[in-house]
Amino acid sequence: MPSERVLSLQDADFNKLINESTIPVLVDFWSTWCGPCKMIAPVVEEIAVEFDGKVKAGKLNVDENQSIPASLKIRSIPTLIVFKGGQEVDRSVGYKTKNEVRNWLTKHL
Repeated sequence: MPSERVLSLQDADFNKLINESTIPVLVDFWSTWCGPCKMIAPVVEEIAVEFDGKVKAGKLNVDENQSIPASLKIRSIPTLIVFKGGQEVDRSVGYKTKNEVRNWLTKHL
């Protein structure tokens, strides 16, 4: 579940956030029924704390918000996508450890 560090995103506010952010945005595409999504949720939380001020983090529930995931051609969850300047720069599909996410994300800072 999203927290104060991880924004809860909706189809309606998604583009505004990624287009207006001056720092990279990490978005976790997830669903309540997805086991690996539940496993990666605390990883995203910890990364949001560790990279506070360097990266914005958000979560978008693919069952409640279907137009953004469809437009990004998301086929599997969890999918993590890094956006810079409103554009997708990289994506990671499936569960990753905190170290794997940290190393992957650091390339885009």
